[in-house]
Amino acid sequence: MKLHPLLVCFPLMLFSACTRQGLVSIAREDHFALEIGRLEDQIDLYNLEGGRSNRKTSLAMRDGLFYIADGNGGKVVHYTSYGDLLFMIYNEKSNPPPLTLRTDVETEGVGTRGAFPYPLEEPGNITVDTRKHIYVEDRLPYERRSFDAENRIIEDAIVLHFDHNGRFVEYLGKEGIGGSPFPKIERISVSVQDEFAVVCRMPTGWNIYWYDADGTLLYFLPLRNEIIPIPPDRMPVFPSIDTIAVSPDSRKLFIKVDYYRETFDESTNTKLGAEPDSSVIWIMNVEEGTYSGTIEVPFFEHPVIENNRRITEKLLYSLLGTVKNDRVFLIFPVEEGYSIMILSEDPHEQRRGFIQVKDEELQYNAFTISAEGILSALLATDFQAKLVWWRTDKLLEEGSPL
Repeated sequence: MKLHPLLVCFPLMLFSACTRQGLVSIAREDHFALEIGRLEDQIDLYNLEGGRSNRKTSLAMRDGLFYIADGNGGKVVHYTSYGDLLFMIYNEKSNPPPLTLRTDVETEGVGTRGAFPYPLEEPGNITVDTRKHIYVEDRLPYERRSFDAENRIIEDAIVLHFDHNGRFVEYLGKEGIGGSPFPKIERISVSVQDEFAVVCRMPTGWNIYWYDADGTLLYFLPLRNEIIPIPPDRMPVFPSIDTIAVSPDSRKLFIKVDYYRETFDESTNTKLGAEPDSSVIWIMNVEEGTYSGTIEVPFFEHPVIENNRRITEKLLYSLLGTVKNDRVFLIFPVEEGYSIMILSEDPHEQRRGFIQVKDEELQYNAFTISAEGILSALLATDFQAKLVWWRTDKLLEEGSPL
């Protein structure tokens, strides 16, 4: 898809001049870069042939500190914003012995710059709570996986819990500590009072498991495909849940549902396919399992030339996550970066902006949004991975550009 070019400005302050599409360009802060490889201060993004595997590389940022789950490398690493490696949790079978980190750190006490072996199979999604405790998705070995015949899914995922020093605490399954494995995990998120939620996707719908800080299961919410809500004022449409995000400061879910309508050839009345009709984020009260509000999501409008006519394509934003005070953060790829939008239930609070990502940094992108609204990313080139952020939280301040 060829996208309309944006005039990207390089700001000296937080916000620069607007782009051609009227978007505020937000200044980017580059923190440090990691080389590609298997050493403790490298990241294993690519295989020997130079391609990406299906394994995830995920990022979390808390209080200016970065946490990376390296699925290819079988490790979790923790960095300062200056690029100082504080500790590593690693699989000894897939990683060389650490050269700069201590492996003889005592069980008790503060383990500064330590390396902690743990048999990580395939670390994926990662999140960090206010205690700096780490929760990371992992997969079970083949012999410990199970098959759910009713939902036609393999259950092979668990959540590993490590403390602020990188030491293993426990693993969690569906029922809580030591529970049975999850189906496919889409997201792990921390919420109010260090509660956290595991969002799973299945062919039949979505399952959300909500735990307290001790790993006790508080709520289980199954969302089946056949009961996805449809606004009463919509023309005949069929819904599809795009993703589900978790509020960082309340017991709420934000469920983005995209609606599609069938298209027909008017001359023959032949069905051609489907096109987007609208997009709505439904807010669910976790304690009651009921919907408490909605947020209408505008289309990303993209001008194109078709049959010598100028038309506007209507495209769907992706929900990246939520920030405090029930605001949602959406993103859409454009030339030289991404268009971003922050919405709430109040349509007058809409904020829009642009973040720059160079073409050579698009080999692999992993984003994370903090509860305060700071957007961080791992941006990969062929030779390194850059850790950056944008102070998109400033868009939330009163008087910021609309």
